[in-house]
Amino acid sequence: MYAQERQQSILATARARGRVEVGSLAEELGVTVETVRRDLTALERLGVLRRVHGGALPVERLTLEPSLQSRQTQYAEAKRRIGARAAMELHDGDAVLLDAGTTTLAIVDALPPELRLTVVTNSVAVASRLSERERTELMVLGGRVRRRTGAAVGEWLAASLAEVTVDVAFLGTNGFTVEHGLTTPDQAESAAKRAMAAAARRVICVTDASKAGQVHLHRFAATEELALIISDSDLDDDTVQDFEDVGVEVART
Repeated sequence: MYAQERQQSILATARARGRVEVGSLAEELGVTVETVRRDLTALERLGVLRRVHGGALPVERLTLEPSLQSRQTQYAEAKRRIGARAAMELHDGDAVLLDAGTTTLAIVDALPPELRLTVVTNSVAVASRLSERERTELMVLGGRVRRRTGAAVGEWLAASLAEVTVDVAFLGTNGFTVEHGLTTPDQAESAAKRAMAAAARRVICVTDASKAGQVHLHRFAATEELALIISDSDLDDDTVQDFEDVGVEVART
């Protein structure tokens, strides 16, 4: 296979899967790891891929944001386990910030019925699910609701959070790397998440492993702001080691 044909194949695979790994490409194409790395570098220079740790992402992946509906069936079992592990971080009487997203919804589903909490959220779905939970004092943040994610965003939210301090904030993310921290495609969503992180004594990222290595346009939390990342068992050892080397605890479930 000529280099151009091989690179076209790599690009097609990246667009189909959302991400490609150097090792698996080398096996599939029957070439060396060094050859794959050269191909990825060539494709990055063309502006169609972006290199990340261990592989590459198609450029369009850096800007597209999946809808809440489309995410509800993705990695459902992994998110259930992440939610259960996250609930273990809570103590009776805690004040908690819950971000909008399907993984934070999994935390709600995992809450022990006897646990007494104050929950602050910008998520319509989270608020709906907690509204009848007897041992939860629910506080809903206002703002413009983004239909794509069901999250309230904007100045009302930021102003409310400026007066709030909680024990822990659980934040979802569209991408996470040691170099770039937590990132998301939307500017308003990023500002809301940033305000949540600033209001918490402890910031915990809850995310499935597919987000590892992805970098989106807007950063809302630097790596040093994170206390813990809770992900699933597919998260690779290199990513875990990279975060632990800079003092961020990582839990795989």
